[in-house]
Amino acid sequence: MTGTGTGMGVEVGAQAARSRALAVLRIRSRALAVALLPAAVAVVLLAGGSTGHLVGPFWHAARWAVTPFAVVVLLAAGAIGLVVARARPAVTPTVAIAEESAPDLYRMVRDLADRLDVPAPSAIALTPDCDSWLEDRTHPAHGPPPAEDRDEIAGARAPHRRSTAAPVLVIGSPFLWWMRVGELRAVLAPVVAGTGPSAQPDIAAARRFVRGLDAAVAVASTPGRCPVTRAVCAGVGWVARLLLRSCREHAALMERGVAAAAAERAQAVDYGLRIVAQEQVGLAYAGWDRLLTRVALPAWRMGRWPSRLDAGVVAALTELSRRDRLAEGFASRLGERPACDLLEEPGAIDEATSLLAARLFHGGPAEPSPDWSPVDWQEYPEEVVDRKWRTDAARLHRVLDTMGVTRSPASTPASPDAPTLARILDHLSTPSVQPPPVLPPTDGDPAPQGPTAPDDETSAGGADGNEKADGDAEADEPINERAATLAAALTSELAREDTRSTANPSALPDTLLWDDATFPLFPLQPPRTARELLTDHVTAMVCCAAMDTAGATPGLDWLDGPSLLVNGERATDLTPRVLSLVEEGDPAPLYAWLIASGIRPEKPVRLV
Repeated sequence: MTGTGTGMGVEVGAQAARSRALAVLRIRSRALAVALLPAAVAVVLLAGGSTGHLVGPFWHAARWAVTPFAVVVLLAAGAIGLVVARARPAVTPTVAIAEESAPDLYRMVRDLADRLDVPAPSAIALTPDCDSWLEDRTHPAHGPPPAEDRDEIAGARAPHRRSTAAPVLVIGSPFLWWMRVGELRAVLAPVVAGTGPSAQPDIAAARRFVRGLDAAVAVASTPGRCPVTRAVCAGVGWVARLLLRSCREHAALMERGVAAAAAERAQAVDYGLRIVAQEQVGLAYAGWDRLLTRVALPAWRMGRWPSRLDAGVVAALTELSRRDRLAEGFASRLGERPACDLLEEPGAIDEATSLLAARLFHGGPAEPSPDWSPVDWQEYPEEVVDRKWRTDAARLHRVLDTMGVTRSPASTPASPDAPTLARILDHLSTPSVQPPPVLPPTDGDPAPQGPTAPDDETSAGGADGNEKADGDAEADEPINERAATLAAALTSELAREDTRSTANPSALPDTLLWDDATFPLFPLQPPRTARELLTDHVTAMVCCAAMDTAGATPGLDWLDGPSLLVNGERATDLTPRVLSLVEEGDPAPLYAWLIASGIRPEKPVRLV
């Protein structure tokens, strides 16, 4: 009874998708009819004149008016059709997986397709993201897969299944390292089931038409052409957008029907395991996001890219399981076979996807170079964390020199110009020359450091920037006046450095994998605020002083990124003390922490 219900659900979803595909094709037919209508009228007029039926001044003028118009419309329609047919749809940058490099993975996908009674995917590729999908790459601009490859993957299948090239199966690489083999098969079941509707001729034709329109819009929007070409492209883009708007709803409902049919078909395969696997999908996404933003991004910003990101997500999620009670029976699950065992060389695949992740999310070059080199996890603390802190500290002192801030009087006589943490503390904690007008200093009391009433709303974003509402003013800009000036100078210095690095042609990424786009395609974070920049730089200076005067060491926290190890333990209480200095100009909490940790702020530190 369940099998019958599932079969009916599949048929209903497939029929709904096919009906919407026919609606899309009808829009295509109507557009073709509109383009051919003037030519048909011109043919009737010319035929009538040659046979002596449509004669007279009126019909003669009509022939002269309609015929050129029909020729122009035909030429325009031909040009638009050629652009739609030949424009290259965007193809997601992926890491291709050949069958000889992952025979077990191909065998699992092929067996899964047999169980679902659908065509096997034509190839398998990996994406550095927590998602999986099917991607049609049979457009003429891409070239169809070789027939022998399709036959090898599909095996001894029926002729009608080999007549249409199946799409490529794109798998999120974190799934392969985090999930077990059974979980991966359960997660891929609904995706692989989507190859069935893809083989349906009407659905395939409708998808090709929509993708062609989308690619034509992208081609028409490409800048840098001459005025005549821009005018032609503007006309092509207008027609393509008009057709896209006409078939948008039908295309969305078609894809929804395809997804419903695929989900219904996949219910018969590992249904109970798929519920557990979906929980692991959410867990993998959380660990992957934190690994990229907290761990990989600092390395990318300094020209290094971690070469084992997928292995790192396993370490990050293992650490997450220790801190939070998210997964009961976690240890027993890790005893099962990981899905990355389906690859012959998981290390090489991990390195390729890690480099692609750096391109997609940060915009790094496509190939390693002296300024863009890989880093192993064992080398990360010394090669990335230590270098990042010393580079930020050097930039902070360089900006202070530019601002004319004098060196700390507590510097040692032997090296009065050496950079010290005391210089930073003295500058940020010294009261402003002009105290805030709302809170004037009283006799015998130090000048309080706080927000000035007239400026806080502007810096917090206009009229809705209430200084008491959710701490918006504090979240956007430093409160301390000296900190605000220093933060602005740091922002300008970083902007100049970014401009210099962008002006270097060797640093620009290759864009061959994605047409008409620039990397990064998916930036991880918005630009840091001035307050965040200053906090990071002051923290970096504190860490440098801790390493050079108290024997602290740089460390890597899989969830929070660079961390400072004092006496072998992670310093978790440093950030709020730095914020107290930056936002309020109060150095007392940080001074107490420095004394308790044995850190000497007056001692010089080594910078990059």
